[in-house]
Amino acid sequence: MTTYRAFEATGVHNLQLVERELTAPAPGQVRLRVETCGVCHTDVLAVEGLRGDPSRPIVPGHEIVGVIDAVGTGVTAWQPGDRVGVGFLNGQCWECEPCRRGDFVNCLNQQQTGTTTDGGYAEVAYARASGLVRVPEGISAIDAAPLLCAGLTTFIALQQGPTRAGTLVAVQGIGGLGHLALQYARSLGYRVAAVARGTEKEAYARQLGADEYIDSSSTDPGAALSALGGASVIVATASSGASMNPLVRGLAPNGRLVVVGAAPDPLTVSTPDLIFGTHSIVGSLTGSSIENEDNLAFSLAHDIRPSVEVMPFTQAREAYERMLSGQARFRVVLDMTA
Repeated sequence: MTTYRAFEATGVHNLQLVERELTAPAPGQVRLRVETCGVCHTDVLAVEGLRGDPSRPIVPGHEIVGVIDAVGTGVTAWQPGDRVGVGFLNGQCWECEPCRRGDFVNCLNQQQTGTTTDGGYAEVAYARASGLVRVPEGISAIDAAPLLCAGLTTFIALQQGPTRAGTLVAVQGIGGLGHLALQYARSLGYRVAAVARGTEKEAYARQLGADEYIDSSSTDPGAALSALGGASVIVATASSGASMNPLVRGLAPNGRLVVVGAAPDPLTVSTPDLIFGTHSIVGSLTGSSIENEDNLAFSLAHDIRPSVEVMPFTQAREAYERMLSGQARFRVVLDMTA
């Protein structure tokens, strides 16, 4: 095999199947045969031209599971045949100031898989060795793919702050991120409140682990959470700043609103809502590769699984459109073997 197939994004909303030359991995990198790749909303950065140079071809996809088939010079911890994952962060440099202080997520020289460097809408992918995640036996490649991004994002967000087991935490939005956040919150031992619009998701939210359900279309979610005693952590996953605004009033003293849903509109907060109760609002991007291994081990131990729709690799364009429509329940995964 001297070539492999990949879907390249160029310009705006243009995704084309191409043949690429198979090359050896660069020093410090590995090459892997892709088994599955999740389709995430962040893929719009590549496909819709929301990056520095949209004319430069890029392969989207950052929820990659595969098997290493070649390693570059200087790679010693990984071998051909290892089953690995690659998430949104493609591997830290170890040399910049954040890396030297152990803050690998904020590495200044880290590429973003599928956005600034080629990702997993392909039969073959490349990644820095420092960005690799060991995928344990017992988790299928299809289940593991969304856990590498949506799973890790919510797993880390729920642990922002000294929240004790039994404490009330809330998850806003029961979609691709939220349906996993509820499972993590339940398994971490929290008392869980789900916040969503309408009542149609209540039964499913309770099945996933919610003890309380708040319909934000019929009640003020902040007031409802306050009536329950206030949430130590609220993980906001909805792509709407306006929907997050009332949540601050639902925090317990010293509580945190953790924002993981990227929204086009701003979040507006009254200063007294921050001052009284010593509340805070923080953003949370993702976690490091070793934290992703913790995430997969925890998911395996507690049988946390994404709800997925599986499509063959050759239908990557259709899979992307399905994700973009908002109709998928809840993650779309490309299967290279289908």
